[in-house]
Amino acid sequence: MRRAIDLAARGLGATSPNPVVGCVLLDRDGAVVGEGWHQRAGGPHAEAHALSEAGEHARGGTALVTLEPCAHTGRTAPCATALVEAGVRRVVYAVGDPDPLARGGAAVLRAAGVDTEVGLLAEEATAGNTAWLTAVNRGRPHVTWKYAATLDGRSAAADGSSRWITSAESRADVHRLRVEADAVVVGSGTRRADDPHLAVRGVEGAVQPLRVVCDTWARTPPDARVLDDTAPTLLAVSEDADTRQLPETTQVVRLPRAATGLRLAPLLEELYARDVRAVLLEGGPRLAGAFLAAGLVDRVVAYLAPVLLGAGPAALADAGIGTLTQALRLSVTETARLGADLRVTGVPESPAAASRTAGSHTAVRRPVGTRTT
Repeated sequence: MRRAIDLAARGLGATSPNPVVGCVLLDRDGAVVGEGWHQRAGGPHAEAHALSEAGEHARGGTALVTLEPCAHTGRTAPCATALVEAGVRRVVYAVGDPDPLARGGAAVLRAAGVDTEVGLLAEEATAGNTAWLTAVNRGRPHVTWKYAATLDGRSAAADGSSRWITSAESRADVHRLRVEADAVVVGSGTRRADDPHLAVRGVEGAVQPLRVVCDTWARTPPDARVLDDTAPTLLAVSEDADTRQLPETTQVVRLPRAATGLRLAPLLEELYARDVRAVLLEGGPRLAGAFLAAGLVDRVVAYLAPVLLGAGPAALADAGIGTLTQALRLSVTETARLGADLRVTGVPESPAAASRTAGSHTAVRRPVGTRTT
């Protein structure tokens, strides 16, 4: 099963709106005869790849799958039926499928006399599929806020210079995060200060994420790096913004305004409708603060450099937290050394903690849907 989880991870960033899934097939004697993972939306599922590799050796064998085999006919046939027809005797899956469109595969298997078991390495499989599971359960994309800062929490020096606070190893790791995301989001402040490109570099075969700029008044210039043709780009602007200066080919979505900037729940709804299930928030302190205040951050990845500045902008601006008792506390899930830096990954300790300051900005729950099999 751990091998299946590793295989599933190869599909990160390429399968939305579908989950990442891995499958390992064993023959009657327990030898591995087939492996597969879901490589892209609309393509064969993990089980289909593994069955194709195993051939007749799958008959009487065992399938280990990270997610309950689907029972839905879409662009591909149901995986549960394929396993039955291949003569697989036993299926062990880590996590049940919460999507009402595709779940029910375990019942199909049991009805056909196939032994089924659920829960093996469920925590690890859930972690590997957390973006898709979040989208299914909350009706919006999973949001990871990534930032780089000095040990005293500064994102730039007093004169505004910020290149480079962190090491080359940390910067390369950010491209890994981009590969795993369906969309990368920044605000207009970051766009003006850094003119970022936001595309994936240095990763062969990467599927480029959608680049999203929250630009309330549509002031992104036509020659901005983010508007080149390396990857698709979406400008989120206010409903009354003047967009006449933008190139005709620019994708624009108009959103209602909040007290400052744009309302974020409609932004995530728009991205969800575009099959985005994993968002990487690379915006500056103001946009990060707005996402946190709205209870819309599911994971934080901090790159901390052994540097002290003493002055300069903080990594996080107002997040609607007025007292220590309102602080958003994180559970640290991982720490790692990257060159001279420390990468710290954490998640909100509870959904209640993540949303207690959200108020009317909390994302609206939408019906589950759009898993395309």
